[in-house]
Amino acid sequence: MIKGFFSSRVRALPEPAAPGVPLVEAVALRVRLGGRTVLAEVGLGVAAGEVLALVGPNGAGKSTLLAALAADLPAESGEVRVAGRPVADWSAPELALRRAVLPQSAAVSFPFAVEEVVRMGRAPWAGTPAEDADDDAVREAMAAAEVAEFAERPFSALSGGERARVALARVLAQRAPLLLLDEPTAALDLRHQELVLRVCRERAAAGDAVVVVLHDLGLAGAYADRVAVLHEGRIAADGPPERVFDAALLTRVYRQPVEVFPHPRTGEPLVVPQREARAGR
Repeated sequence: MIKGFFSSRVRALPEPAAPGVPLVEAVALRVRLGGRTVLAEVGLGVAAGEVLALVGPNGAGKSTLLAALAADLPAESGEVRVAGRPVADWSAPELALRRAVLPQSAAVSFPFAVEEVVRMGRAPWAGTPAEDADDDAVREAMAAAEVAEFAERPFSALSGGERARVALARVLAQRAPLLLLDEPTAALDLRHQELVLRVCRERAAAGDAVVVVLHDLGLAGAYADRVAVLHEGRIAADGPPERVFDAALLTRVYRQPVEVFPHPRTGEPLVVPQREARAGR
């Protein structure tokens, strides 16, 4: 059924983008939900070869911005462009070739095996020459997300962290040049949090653009080329982590006093909440 939806339509296939070429842009973007303005006049661009981390407190608009960039959420005003064109100019099948979306939670209603779930990521390429690469794409994606060992297990039998990695593998198998990942590390242990961000860097090095919503500022500082700090529906700062992670800014945005230190070995910014010293130490 899914495969038929994509293969029955004529699609323009994506062209490789040169490094630095924007793959997604938001221009004066305004989004309202439930009568409330969630995003106000947001301007943002993400280029091929770049990892952008969206950070900020709960309710700042991070997931809403990601959904708007994915064209999964309509804007009240402003514009989102994917691959240089307004999202409204792309058909759904064409858009699926250009951006892959990882939502916060992955739910599958039927008892599909893990490999079958990952293979769903290949549906947009049905009926195109790239369909011949389905097996390789699925195998490589499962290896990258470290889920190959339970390929035959039912998705419903997996732990939350395992499901999150299978969902990531599905997105990687799609091989879209724009990856939009919403809190991909939330359910993961330390090893797999690092794995996910390493995969993001590898995809950027291969020419993709990656937008990832993160709560862990340490991961953002270590792996992102740029960080956009959202605050009350607006971008409070946008730039390299070493410039954006300012103690005064983060203290104001998070309403929590923090300190920012360079990592003693790598120099990456470390953000630490200010805490009172415990008695006896």
